[in-house]
Amino acid sequence: MQLDHGRMERLKRRLLQEKSELEARISDNDHFGLTSSFKESTGELSGIDNHPGDAGTETFERSKDYALMEKEELRLARVDAALGRMESGEYGRCVACGKFIPLERLEALPTAIYCIEHEPRQENIERRPAEELFLTPPFGRTSLDEKESQNGFDGEDAWQIVESWGSSNSPAMAEGRNIDNYDSMAIESDENDGFVEPLESFLATDITGSHVSIVRNRAYRQYMAAGEGEHLLEPDEYVDE
Repeated sequence: MQLDHGRMERLKRRLLQEKSELEARISDNDHFGLTSSFKESTGELSGIDNHPGDAGTETFERSKDYALMEKEELRLARVDAALGRMESGEYGRCVACGKFIPLERLEALPTAIYCIEHEPRQENIERRPAEELFLTPPFGRTSLDEKESQNGFDGEDAWQIVESWGSSNSPAMAEGRNIDNYDSMAIESDENDGFVEPLESFLATDITGSHVSIVRNRAYRQYMAAGEGEHLLEPDEYVDE
């Protein structure tokens, strides 16, 4: 429905009043404090020799001032644009389809330039940072051991390396049962590290590969305790760890 002269004048008065209030608010607040320099707000001659945290509050307040200023300037620009459309006779028509915007919508939003059907939807952006494409799957949230084709470095491996240097956990507070020492607390602590079969970790040869010796290390003792080997079959020469 086309606006009559009375409705148009009423909306124009509302727009002029809003414009006056916006301009006064911007002026009275010195453009939300942006007229003063950063040096004046912090009291420092220079921020070069200071840690960024020293001016953390001022930096936050300055970024907030920018946001408030941009918001008010956007509203003021929309009001000026609506007043300009009134002067040109374009006010009240949707810029997308050319149809008249319902009066109820203009009463609620005098700066409207779209009808409800063509109003751009304000939706949350679902796009993720491009860097995540190169970090997929991200360390710390993945365990690819279940995949037969996967034998690369994953999040579980990353955590095992970090955990090997210690953590704030203790055997008493560990999730697993029957843990009586710190060496047994790590994820898959019994997993072979650097070898496949246990005997590979305590059998050694010389550079020619002909002289075989045994290193009595922890893996060897665990191997023997599990009944996997016979002491009588050991060679006479061995090397203690």
